[in-house]
Amino acid sequence: MLDLNEIRGRIDGIDRKIVELLEERMAVCQEVAQFKIETGKPVLDREREQQKIHTLRALTHNDFNARSVEELFTQIMAMSRKMQYQLLAKEGMGAGIAFEAVNEKKEEKARVVFQGVEGAYSQAAMQQYFGEQVDSYHVPEFSLAMKEVQENRADFAVLPIENSSAGMVADVYDLLMEYDNAIVGECYLKVEHALLGLPGASLHDIKTVYSHPQGLMQCAHYLDRHKEWRRISLANTALSAQKVVTDQDKTQAAIASENAGKIHGLVPLDYKINDNKENTTRFIIVAAKKIYSKEAKKVSICFEIAHESGSLYNTLSHIIFNNLNMTKIESRPIPKRNWEYRFYVDFEGNLSEPAVQNALLGLNQETSMLKILGNY
Repeated sequence: MLDLNEIRGRIDGIDRKIVELLEERMAVCQEVAQFKIETGKPVLDREREQQKIHTLRALTHNDFNARSVEELFTQIMAMSRKMQYQLLAKEGMGAGIAFEAVNEKKEEKARVVFQGVEGAYSQAAMQQYFGEQVDSYHVPEFSLAMKEVQENRADFAVLPIENSSAGMVADVYDLLMEYDNAIVGECYLKVEHALLGLPGASLHDIKTVYSHPQGLMQCAHYLDRHKEWRRISLANTALSAQKVVTDQDKTQAAIASENAGKIHGLVPLDYKINDNKENTTRFIIVAAKKIYSKEAKKVSICFEIAHESGSLYNTLSHIIFNNLNMTKIESRPIPKRNWEYRFYVDFEGNLSEPAVQNALLGLNQETSMLKILGNY
């Protein structure tokens, strides 16, 4: 009968040899890194790695071992690259982070733009972040808010980026790629939707409900109890309230904040109708200047990768290997490239930290496109 302890002992001996050989291999890889530093050659050589894996697979005696060797050496070579990136960073050959560290973002006396009209949740988020006396104005579209900042007519823009119930605001994610503005701050606003109607109207009168698409999504269960109501999406919750006032039709109602109702002269027909009573929207603050404070704790990036097996796993390993905590990942289709996606990732850290710089160097080298969206 086989002795399990004896078998485990043999495995322990083999493992010690593997560790010794791995350390020897990594020491040789340092010499490779030094050569690449001196010659300017890239760390990643995909053709060489593929040839190497093909050769190593051929040394095995069955298909299972061949696949195991491929997976093992894929990881060994990835670790080797990460070590080389660390050495490159120490030599000052980093990812070329075009962000400036500042002591403060000069938010006092700033001019701020938000999307929507008076009474929009974006206005409430802006006032929460900058104070109620902030010098502000509004535009009808998210893209116009980004343009105002890019062309220096506004110092900052306030934009919703995700909701705890309805998820990402896809248009804003896309705009972060389209415009070269940077995220410099964020705030969270608890959202409490009301059903707003004209004075004198009642629930029995309502036939049509207007709101932003996310407002309708966030109140889906409530609206499902009134299937006879037509749901129509508009660009903003406060704009929906404004439309009801403009049309003066008591069969219309808007889903928006109570404050929007007060501003536009509507009355609540029902209160707190959102499905999730803890419903919260996260807003980002964007600026034209690529700046970050030394107290910043979150890094947002966007990247594109090869459309092949394991590419996302290998890309995210740079975050894991540097012991950084990834807090969010989203994907968006890449325009004109069917079934290929752009990834948006948030992780904890500051651009001044070596671990963050090492991760970004690896990401920059091994993605087809990397953009730092902000550190805040």
